Amino acid sequence: MKLLIKNGLVVDPANKIEDKLDVLVNNGKIEKVGKNISDKGAKVIDAKGCLVIPGMIDMHVHFREPGFEYKETIASGARAAAKGGFTTVCCMPNTNPPIDNQALVDFILFKSKEAGLIDVLPIGTITKGRAGEELSAIGELVTAGAVAISDDGSPVMNAEILRRALEYCKIFNIPVIEHCEDKNLSGEGQMNEGFYATKLGLKGIPKAAEETMVARDIIIAGEMNARIHIAHVSTAGSCELIRQGKKNGVMVTAETAPHYFALDDSALEGYDTNFKMSPPLRSKEDIKAIKKAIKEGVIDVIATDHAPHAELDKNIEFNPAAFGIIGLETAFSIMVEELIASKAVPLSTAIAAVTINPAKILRLNKGTLTEGVDADITIANMDKTVKITEEFFASKSTNSPFIGRTMTGTIEYTIKNGRIVYENK
Repeated sequence: MKLLIKNGLVVDPANKIEDKLDVLVNNGKIEKVGKNISDKGAKVIDAKGCLVIPGMIDMHVHFREPGFEYKETIASGARAAAKGGFTTVCCMPNTNPPIDNQALVDFILFKSKEAGLIDVLPIGTITKGRAGEELSAIGELVTAGAVAISDDGSPVMNAEILRRALEYCKIFNIPVIEHCEDKNLSGEGQMNEGFYATKLGLKGIPKAAEETMVARDIIIAGEMNARIHIAHVSTAGSCELIRQGKKNGVMVTAETAPHYFALDDSALEGYDTNFKMSPPLRSKEDIKAIKKAIKEGVIDVIATDHAPHAELDKNIEFNPAAFGIIGLETAFSIMVEELIASKAVPLSTAIAAVTINPAKILRLNKGTLTEGVDADITIANMDKTVKITEEFFASKSTNSPFIGRTMTGTIEYTIKNGRIVYENK
């Protein structure tokens, strides 16, 4: 099928494009980007009033399969991703069993192909069983198709193990993605340590639990001259450590999630477990620092940390409730409201954080509208509003703190390899 996308504002940070242009798609590839393109054989999409951007990439999701299919499957996660404007996602390995061998990498890729919507790329474990004790067969994982390694959900507490993982990954030029949390400091904490934790009578998680591990990992990566990627950054202190690491020439990259620049710890006053996540929501000052870090490129990537949980995991007392929220379908709206419309972050910088930046980190030939590449395209409206209800979600789970809100910014089309996989009807 030929597609001709007309009248949209094309934003392609990789090629420094921000202009009203047309995009012609032919045989699943970008054929041409320019003004006043015509093709009588093409299906025309009128993108007037909309953004036309490279298909968004989320390098941090949890699709729960295998082992927790009652929360999410690769098929349902792919539907949620397509609805959220994402054409490529990377699923974390904290499944049951964990993705620590070739067979499980093969399984993820097979299920992605079977779903037939978007690219679901596996991330393998750093350690066998995510136990933090023995390195996984990293070469086997990469050969099978893993794009990175991580024990996400669990930090690598043993610094020597992390050092060897970083050293080994230099051979394959893939990033080690670290969940930075000192378990000795976070302990049984439930939310950010501070005024609201004291007020609510909940055990706090200090910012130092994240920041000490960020510092440790940057130091080790610098020593090894290896690539480290810091997941879900939540504090101002972490931003500053990453800033200094980059200045010192360390190959450190970082991501944050939309909820860390949209919500602060005061949101937990109602004891709603949909505001409970790891790392926890921090303070208003941390939100300001994270927005600044995105603007300055200190934080390279916005990733959702999409973490589906069933009702039985969330609709219980606060302390035993699971950490995590879904995020694929609300991410674009939050970016519009908190970064773009408020002018906290330039439009092209925000779009780069979900397109070319994750593509570069993962060495994917994606995240751009360059002629000849796969036609992965997202068409979005930054002015249209949507009411977030439980019925809104394509995910199997509905653990979102944004239910009940009317949000600005909608995905109108998601196009994968030139095929429309989601249309907002």
